[in-house]
Amino acid sequence: MAKKNTLKQQVSDAISACVEKKAEDISVLEMEKNSGAFTDYFVVCSGTNPRQIQAIADEVEHRLTRYGMRPTHVEGYNQAEWVLLDYVDFVVHVFSERARRFYDLERLWKSAKRLEPSALTSRKRQKASPLVGEAVESVPPRARRKKA
Repeated sequence: MAKKNTLKQQVSDAISACVEKKAEDISVLEMEKNSGAFTDYFVVCSGTNPRQIQAIADEVEHRLTRYGMRPTHVEGYNQAEWVLLDYVDFVVHVFSERARRFYDLERLWKSAKRLEPSALTSRKRQKASPLVGEAVESVPPRARRKKA
Protein backbone atom coordinates (compact mmCIF):
# COMPACT_ATOMS: atom_id res chain seq x y z
CA MET A 1 0.00 0.00 0.00
CA ALA A 2 2.89 2.37 0.74
CA LYS A 3 4.16 1.98 -2.83
CA LYS A 4 0.74 2.89 -4.22
CA ASN A 5 0.51 6.01 -2.04
CA THR A 6 4.06 7.01 -3.01
CA LEU A 7 3.20 6.49 -6.67
CA LYS A 8 0.06 8.60 -6.34
CA GLN A 9 2.12 11.35 -4.68
CA GLN A 10 4.66 11.27 -7.52
CA VAL A 11 1.88 11.51 -10.11
CA SER A 12 0.38 14.33 -8.05
CA ASP A 13 3.70 16.20 -8.12
CA ALA A 14 3.87 15.78 -11.90
CA ILE A 15 0.33 17.15 -12.22
CA SER A 16 1.18 20.11 -9.98
CA ALA A 17 4.17 20.89 -12.20
CA CYS A 18 1.91 20.86 -15.27
CA VAL A 19 -0.57 23.16 -13.54
CA GLU A 20 2.18 25.58 -12.51
CA LYS A 21 3.33 25.94 -16.12
CA LYS A 22 -0.26 26.51 -17.31
CA ALA A 23 -0.68 23.21 -19.15
CA GLU A 24 -4.10 22.85 -20.73
CA ASP A 25 -6.61 20.01 -20.61
CA ILE A 26 -4.77 17.83 -18.07
CA SER A 27 -6.10 14.29 -17.87
CA VAL A 28 -4.97 11.24 -15.95
CA LEU A 29 -5.49 7.70 -17.17
CA GLU A 30 -5.18 4.81 -14.73
CA MET A 31 -4.24 1.84 -16.84
CA GLU A 32 -5.96 -1.50 -16.27
CA LYS A 33 -3.71 -4.35 -15.18
CA ASN A 34 -4.85 -6.61 -18.07
CA SER A 35 -4.75 -3.93 -20.78
CA GLY A 36 -1.21 -4.66 -21.92
CA ALA A 37 -0.09 -1.24 -20.74
CA PHE A 38 3.51 -0.96 -19.63
CA THR A 39 2.79 1.56 -16.87
CA ASP A 40 0.21 2.36 -14.18
CA TYR A 41 -0.70 5.94 -15.12
CA PHE A 42 -0.56 8.36 -18.03
CA VAL A 43 -0.60 12.07 -17.31
CA VAL A 44 -1.62 13.82 -20.53
CA CYS A 45 -1.64 17.57 -21.11
CA SER A 46 -1.21 20.18 -23.83
CA GLY A 47 0.92 23.25 -24.30
CA THR A 48 0.19 26.09 -26.70
CA ASN A 49 3.68 26.46 -28.21
CA PRO A 50 7.05 24.67 -28.25
CA ARG A 51 8.56 26.82 -25.49
CA GLN A 52 5.65 26.15 -23.15
CA ILE A 53 5.75 22.42 -23.93
CA GLN A 54 9.44 22.35 -23.01
CA ALA A 55 8.81 24.46 -19.89
CA ILE A 56 6.13 22.00 -18.72
CA ALA A 57 8.48 19.05 -19.28
CA ASP A 58 11.31 20.89 -17.51
CA GLU A 59 9.12 21.65 -14.49
CA VAL A 60 7.93 18.04 -14.20
CA GLU A 61 11.51 16.85 -14.36
CA HIS A 62 12.70 19.51 -11.91
CA ARG A 63 10.06 18.68 -9.29
CA LEU A 64 10.54 14.95 -9.45
CA THR A 65 14.34 15.29 -9.42
CA ARG A 66 14.00 17.00 -6.04
CA TYR A 67 12.59 13.70 -4.77
CA GLY A 68 15.41 11.70 -6.33
CA MET A 69 13.47 10.64 -9.44
CA ARG A 70 14.79 10.92 -12.95
CA PRO A 71 12.94 9.81 -16.07
CA THR A 72 14.26 6.55 -17.48
CA HIS A 73 13.54 7.83 -20.97
CA VAL A 74 12.72 11.19 -22.57
CA GLU A 75 11.54 11.59 -26.16
CA GLY A 76 10.60 14.52 -28.34
CA TYR A 77 12.04 17.35 -26.24
CA ASN A 78 13.81 19.18 -29.08
CA GLN A 79 10.87 18.99 -31.49
CA ALA A 80 8.41 19.87 -28.68
CA GLU A 81 5.37 18.42 -30.47
CA TRP A 82 5.04 15.47 -28.09
CA VAL A 83 7.40 15.24 -25.13
CA LEU A 84 7.29 11.91 -23.32
CA LEU A 85 8.79 11.56 -19.82
CA ASP A 86 8.89 7.90 -18.75
CA TYR A 87 9.07 7.32 -14.99
CA VAL A 88 8.33 3.55 -15.38
CA ASP A 89 5.27 3.48 -13.10
CA PHE A 90 3.81 6.51 -14.87
CA VAL A 91 4.41 8.41 -18.10
CA VAL A 92 3.89 12.14 -18.64
CA HIS A 93 2.86 13.16 -22.16
CA VAL A 94 3.07 16.86 -23.05
CA PHE A 95 1.52 17.51 -26.45
CA SER A 96 1.01 20.36 -28.85
CA GLU A 97 -2.72 20.74 -29.45
CA ARG A 98 -2.36 19.40 -33.00
CA ALA A 99 -0.32 16.33 -32.00
CA ARG A 100 -2.70 15.55 -29.15
CA ARG A 101 -5.70 15.52 -31.49
CA PHE A 102 -3.80 13.36 -33.98
CA TYR A 103 -2.57 10.69 -31.52
CA ASP A 104 -5.65 10.86 -29.25
CA LEU A 105 -4.24 8.73 -26.42
CA GLU A 106 -7.46 9.02 -24.45
CA ARG A 107 -9.32 7.26 -27.25
CA LEU A 108 -6.51 4.77 -27.91
CA TRP A 109 -6.50 3.76 -24.21
CA LYS A 110 -10.27 4.07 -23.76
CA SER A 111 -10.28 1.04 -21.43
CA ALA A 112 -8.25 3.07 -18.92
CA LYS A 113 -10.02 4.65 -15.99
CA ARG A 114 -10.13 8.45 -16.34
CA LEU A 115 -9.29 10.25 -13.13
CA GLU A 116 -9.69 13.88 -12.29
CA PRO A 117 -6.24 15.35 -11.60
CA SER A 118 -7.59 16.59 -8.26
CA ALA A 119 -8.27 12.97 -7.25
CA LEU A 120 -4.51 12.41 -6.99
CA THR A 121 -3.46 15.72 -5.48
CA SER A 122 -3.39 15.77 -1.72
CA ARG A 123 -3.99 19.02 0.12
CA LYS A 124 -1.14 18.61 2.58
CA ARG A 125 1.68 18.06 0.05
CA GLN A 126 0.40 20.16 -2.81
CA LYS A 127 3.10 22.67 -1.90
CA ALA A 128 5.85 21.19 -4.09
CA SER A 129 7.07 24.61 -5.18
CA PRO A 130 9.94 26.17 -3.23
CA LEU A 131 9.30 28.25 -0.15
CA VAL A 132 9.89 31.99 -0.27
CA GLY A 133 13.58 32.60 0.14
CA GLU A 134 14.53 29.00 -0.71
CA ALA A 135 17.30 28.81 -3.31
CA VAL A 136 16.40 27.00 -6.51
CA GLU A 137 18.70 26.32 -9.40
CA SER A 138 17.45 28.49 -12.25
CA VAL A 139 18.67 26.32 -15.14
CA PRO A 140 16.06 23.72 -16.12
CA PRO A 141 17.22 20.06 -15.93
CA ARG A 142 16.98 19.53 -19.69
CA ALA A 143 19.17 22.57 -20.47
CA ARG A 144 21.86 21.40 -18.05
CA ARG A 145 22.14 18.00 -19.72
CA LYS A 146 22.09 19.13 -23.32
CA LYS A 147 25.24 20.35 -25.06
CA ALA A 148 26.27 16.95 -26.37
